[in-house]
Amino acid sequence: MSITAERKAEVIKDNARDKGDTGSPEVQVAILTDRINTLTEHFKTHRKDNHSRRGLLMMVNKRRSLLDYLRKKDEGRYQALIAKLGLRK
Repeated sequence: MSITAERKAEVIKDNARDKGDTGSPEVQVAILTDRINTLTEHFKTHRKDNHSRRGLLMMVNKRRSLLDYLRKKDEGRYQALIAKLGLRK
């Protein structure tokens, strides 16, 4: 399950640090979070779709790695991002 180009552009615009920023950890985590949420909804109706489940697990692991990197580099940006995306309870 992929997100539309319009949705991706909106997520990038909302999380970009500067104009034209598409590669910062914040943007990458936000895009992955949107894709993870989309796939999570998909699994509510397609419980046996194990091929997509593998992709979901890879995305979750990639997001975890990016968050760990951001936490090491700049704790403030990390805290702001998880608060904005609502990742930690």
